[in-house]
Amino acid sequence: MSIGAIGVIVPAHDEEALIARCLASIEAAVGTPAVAPLPIHVIVVCDACTDRTLEIVEAMGHTAISCDARNVGIARALGAEAALARGADWLAFTDADTVVCREWLSAQIELRSDVVCGTIGVDDWDVYGDAMRRYFERTYTDQDGHRHIHGANLGISARAYRSVGGFAHLANSEDVAIVGALEAAGAHIAWSAAPRVTTSARAVFRATAGFGATLAAVAAEAGMLLSAQSV
Repeated sequence: MSIGAIGVIVPAHDEEALIARCLASIEAAVGTPAVAPLPIHVIVVCDACTDRTLEIVEAMGHTAISCDARNVGIARALGAEAALARGADWLAFTDADTVVCREWLSAQIELRSDVVCGTIGVDDWDVYGDAMRRYFERTYTDQDGHRHIHGANLGISARAYRSVGGFAHLANSEDVAIVGALEAAGAHIAWSAAPRVTTSARAVFRATAGFGATLAAVAAEAGMLLSAQSV
């Protein structure tokens, strides 16, 4: 599969504290030898942002799109359409509270698949403590052949994306829905641990059914959440 341009899409809702770190990691990934010669379009979709997220994105030289959807499926779809309109052949998705590794983009395109589902690590377990960290390390499959789906670490070819109509306008689990549609359509999916990202385990998460919510549910079930006062 030949790739002429890459679109990187980041949905964001009031992420002024973290978006610069995310974008800096993407800029490093853009600088690798396999990716640097390609046109790269980094697009942040500022969904119902009331803080300085948009200004930070533009100050760093990237494209910011504003919407008031309060819906991550719509935000990802808007970013994808903007990237496709700019000629992107490959769409890479991450989240504003996430840092991608330097080889994130090169690892995706080198897998030569229709879809790449990557794994995630957690940057700080302070909210949950060592017990939760050990549980995650014991139960999470961080190797090739995993079956995890994370919007924070997902790549899709433009052709495959268009073939299933893009992201459904879902407030939650939009990543699971599109990968399921792609799998049903016969897309070749690489379940790889090569494209790596590190994400937040913050207790105040944005998506009510995303990774942060999953961690909170697991921790609550195991009785490992901190008291409301300490959070």
